[in-house]
Amino acid sequence: MKRSVVLFLIMSMGWGATVVGAKVPGVIITHSPASSKIYIGSPGIAVLPNWDYVAKCDEFGPGSTERTGAITRVCRSRDRGQSWEAPVRVKGMYWASIFVHRGDLYLMGTERNHGATVIRRSRDGGRTWSEAKDASTGRLLDDGKYHTAPVPVAIQGGRIWRAMEDAMGPGGWGSHFRAFMMSAPVGADLLKAENWTCSNRIGRDPAWLGGRFRGWLEGNAVVTPAGEVVNILRVDVKEKGGKAAVIRISGDGRRATFDPEKDFIDFPGGCKKFTIRYDEKTKRYWTLANAILPRHQKSGYPGSIRNAVALMSSRDLRAWTMRSIVLYHPDVKVHGFQYPDWLFEGDDFIGASGKAYVRGEDVPPKQHDANFLTFHRFGRFRDLTMADSAAGAKPGEAAWRP
Repeated sequence: MKRSVVLFLIMSMGWGATVVGAKVPGVIITHSPASSKIYIGSPGIAVLPNWDYVAKCDEFGPGSTERTGAITRVCRSRDRGQSWEAPVRVKGMYWASIFVHRGDLYLMGTERNHGATVIRRSRDGGRTWSEAKDASTGRLLDDGKYHTAPVPVAIQGGRIWRAMEDAMGPGGWGSHFRAFMMSAPVGADLLKAENWTCSNRIGRDPAWLGGRFRGWLEGNAVVTPAGEVVNILRVDVKEKGGKAAVIRISGDGRRATFDPEKDFIDFPGGCKKFTIRYDEKTKRYWTLANAILPRHQKSGYPGSIRNAVALMSSRDLRAWTMRSIVLYHPDVKVHGFQYPDWLFEGDDFIGASGKAYVRGEDVPPKQHDANFLTFHRFGRFRDLTMADSAAGAKPGEAAWRP
């Protein structure tokens, strides 16, 4: 019988109370001591055809080689997440999505921080990987600076779709991102650049959102209820409630359009990275997002408040309902759960989490800089309510009191 999975891979920091020497919650997939100044970023997860799990993360930070020869760690579990093999280190891969397509495992991202767009393939479950040497072997776009994250791929209209950004617009971080969509025929060789089509690129207009719009990034390729492909992006604004943006993509993948009067939507946690996927059983779209709860509304820049993960769903991709707070920590400075990447497995969602967590003298410097990647499983996600929220975040508890 075919199974569907909800797995989520989150770069997270903290889980429950911080206690020096406390056991790190979950199953540790891989660890990077904070003292190394090499942190765990861009988590992603996939399920192989034999139902083994594969998790990945980047190495970033001042001790890493993210700007020269970036490293992605790929780990495999053969027992549904109970234990994990030592990571395979893939050089020249960064900010990548990991996914299975037609039986093969792929990493698609950039070669380094703001490098060329590349795709790599593994035919042995992640042990060895192809090299993206040229336009015939996975080097897809090498004409400038590109940006992305472990965002989902979608299949629609006989094509595989994957959102990207370049970093070649005016200004610095946020304002210089220009969003576009890449797509290829589902049966094509994904390593050949000639098989990929790119849409036009849409950059920031500082007048949007009444002058509050700072930029967009880390878009999701999603198929709407009407069967159209859209790119739903994280929006960098200072509003605590959160916004996302919906860019419409033509059926041939060549044209992207955006109407600022109607295509910004309310989206709790929308100023941080999120992943959206469709659940056939409920006919709803689901996501995990870093909503900012009332206790933390004045805790600083919204993009840095990542101490709560809200399970949310929507019928139409525009109106989102918060179902439960599945992860919460009362501290926002060195605790945060971020970059949730997930899939479905029956009635559960399975989680792998990049976590900054205090263990003895291993103390992350801030909420963004994870030192652990861990695995978790949560049951019956469709039935969760706000009453099932994590400790401290149930209705009436501290997180809901300003």
